[in-house]
Amino acid sequence: MIHVHHLEKSRSHRILWLLELLGVEYEIQVYQRDRKTQQAPDALKKIHPLGKSPVITDGELTVAESGAIIDYLISRYGEGRLQPAEADTNDWVDYRYWLHYAEGSLMPLLVMGLVFNQIPKQSPWFIKPLAKGISSTVRQRFIQPQMNQHLDVINKHLGSKENFAGRWPSGADVQMSFPLQAVAATQSLEKYPHIAAFVARIENDAAWQRVVVRAGPLTMPGE
Repeated sequence: MIHVHHLEKSRSHRILWLLELLGVEYEIQVYQRDRKTQQAPDALKKIHPLGKSPVITDGELTVAESGAIIDYLISRYGEGRLQPAEADTNDWVDYRYWLHYAEGSLMPLLVMGLVFNQIPKQSPWFIKPLAKGISSTVRQRFIQPQMNQHLDVINKHLGSKENFAGRWPSGADVQMSFPLQAVAATQSLEKYPHIAAFVARIENDAAWQRVVVRAGPLTMPGE
């Protein structure tokens, strides 16, 4: 039996979605964030020393990191599903690119945006105005322009292919689900209709809806 160590307001919803897509039985162990620090509890460190989520256990095996978990589950339980064959060269390359891009390029910007949004809220009152000004400048001059550039590229790709690689859904679509749902939760997608359609497609998917019933709706850190 696979156990998903599921931290609230985290990226593990997409692992639950993948398991539902694969039709693999699993159990969920839910962990709550510390209400003050928003950090994961120490109990998660008993599963993996970094104490991060998502992490799964499959028998005696522990697998952490979303991309590694997706690779593992599809390789072990996919039976050829949810990833393009190597013979489909363009789709295979797209699949690998987007699978790594989600955490390697897009999520760092989202996390940076979250951090700078929280800095004024966590600052002492006497430096709060200064912290707010610095945070706003960084977000407006660096983070958002970079994010716009990334969203333009993603929107263009989805406009030509509707999803990220091969047949819908693939492991790349699963991996890209969280960052794009995070974007949808924090800004308008009026300029990015293909991203908006992709997010809606996830949330209308029967397997995703089963996740929501079982684990609750996806929420984001800071909400």
